Amino acid sequence: MKQIVYTTLVDSQMLQQHLDDPGWRVIDCRFKLAETESGRRDYLQSHIPGALYAHLDEELSGLVVRGKTGRHPLPSIEQVVHVFSRFGIEKGIQVVAYDEMGGALAAARLWWMLKWLGHDAVAVLDGGWQAWLEEGRPVEQKVVLSPPGIFVPALQPDLVATAEAVEKIRLDPAYRLVDARSTERYLGKNETIDPLAGHIPGAVSAPYSENLSKNGRFKEKMELGQQYRRLLGNVSPEQSIFYCGSGVSAILNILAMEVAGLPGARLYAGSWSEWITDPERPISVEN
Repeated sequence: MKQIVYTTLVDSQMLQQHLDDPGWRVIDCRFKLAETESGRRDYLQSHIPGALYAHLDEELSGLVVRGKTGRHPLPSIEQVVHVFSRFGIEKGIQVVAYDEMGGALAAARLWWMLKWLGHDAVAVLDGGWQAWLEEGRPVEQKVVLSPPGIFVPALQPDLVATAEAVEKIRLDPAYRLVDARSTERYLGKNETIDPLAGHIPGAVSAPYSENLSKNGRFKEKMELGQQYRRLLGNVSPEQSIFYCGSGVSAILNILAMEVAGLPGARLYAGSWSEWITDPERPISVEN
């Protein structure tokens, strides 16, 4: 029987059924921007059985260069290949990532990075760590090491947009540039993370939090489809570019679009924190 491949979301019940499946890898991606070591500590205290830990700063981001990169630049392909090989991710391996933000932080980043390098068998745990606990599913403290593998990348360059590409399309009605940060940060109010407030001129606002229901799970496919068709209008998904503060939470929007059956959106990986490193790039602030 042909194996089912999960490419967007997996629920807790399905994941529990595969905890002992050697063809599955579970990756714990818990991380807090304000306390970057808290996720690793939480993992050591308790995690989904068999889960490995991926640190956003150390394993899912590259070197930050002040004045040139954003806060979470993409790592080199060689670095990612090393990490994914250490995790034992090879062709045919089903990967499931989770965090404590319903996928809104590093879990979606890992999901996107695997897609970026051509590994489609990757999904995010719907509802994340909280849903797993609320449903009374098993946890453990034991730290496991996956048998290493050989990850073979197949780069998908069309999934990434550069600052130059954003500058070229940001005012073009044939494209849609989308800011996934909170409405306040988009408007340039209450900016507590980056040194400059505002948004990229031409961008529309679609906060990443609007993809989730109050219970922390993704909205239904139909609801997400209506939400993003309104956002896109006559623009095709492939002509949309999403950004956030540092190229992490915006991926939740891209994942939600795939859940809705609207694949092909691009990520401006450098996002706002890279955009503002160049004083020549324009900024909009709402009054």
